[in-house]
Amino acid sequence: MIKIGIVGYGNLGRGVECAVTNSPDMELAGVFTRRKPETVKTHTNVPVYEMDKLYEMQGQIDVLVLCGGSANDLPTQTVELAQYFNVVDSFDTHAKIPEHFSNVNDSSEKGKHISIISVGWDPGLFSLNRLYGQAILPNGQDYTFWGKGVSQGHSDAIRRIAGVKDARQYTIPVEAALESVRKGENPTLSTRQKHTRECFVVAKEGADLKQIEEEIKTMPNYFADYDTTVHFISEEELMRDHQGIPHGGVVLRSGVTGFDQENKHVIEYKLTLDSNPEFTSSVLVAYARAAYRLAQDGQCGCKTVFDIPPAYLHVESGEELRKKLL
Repeated sequence: MIKIGIVGYGNLGRGVECAVTNSPDMELAGVFTRRKPETVKTHTNVPVYEMDKLYEMQGQIDVLVLCGGSANDLPTQTVELAQYFNVVDSFDTHAKIPEHFSNVNDSSEKGKHISIISVGWDPGLFSLNRLYGQAILPNGQDYTFWGKGVSQGHSDAIRRIAGVKDARQYTIPVEAALESVRKGENPTLSTRQKHTRECFVVAKEGADLKQIEEEIKTMPNYFADYDTTVHFISEEELMRDHQGIPHGGVVLRSGVTGFDQENKHVIEYKLTLDSNPEFTSSVLVAYARAAYRLAQDGQCGCKTVFDIPPAYLHVESGEELRKKLL
């Protein structure tokens, strides 16, 4: 059995716990948290430890799945732990992935361990599909649409506005743009033409609703470049109708072949997710299996989804995969 450790027990950590229980070749070694362990109640009653306990458990954990945030946790945490353990993380700040890779690689090579970074669905599975599309249709164009789904970062940005008690923000693809790509029309699309944003806001009593709406719609890097709709609702409505964390998206590659570029082709990969964190966790656990197998092969250093043989993700052997799936 592959022994998995979970670092951090938020939505992602709970999802990893669930995914491991559904994996016949894995078992949980423990959850590691910065909170007081006695305050953390796991679903499966797996032991909960303080973070410092980790270093005493080298040899008892095959792979650590790191479930912290990309802004403040993973840039330091992955680098630190990669020296002592095989690790997998979901670092998703796209522009900083090369820097993160370099730092984690140095640490992993120093400790002779395997690390796999930026695992999830974007970056992750969507990255793979963009790569396949470009390799197969070099004369073409990529398109990525996200949603409909809850953007946790954008929801948090709204909650930081004065007078806002709570909020949920949904990213929604523009259907006309999506259909144009599906038809192979290769449109040139601006940010505003690809997605809209819909906000459901609970305001504090006496708050200036017009001011809140104006601050949302003009917020740079979040809403200013999009057509944004703001709905003010009650706390009861928010709790009743917007408690889930759905998400999803589509990656398309539209391209042409032929000596005269006469034949159009569209590759489409779509995800529709009831629970973004549970799905992301399931991807992390599959790559934790790959990390274990790479370590068993004697490899070390940092990898991304581009470097992992697909067969290393699956619980079954290469022989069984060739028989059943090929």
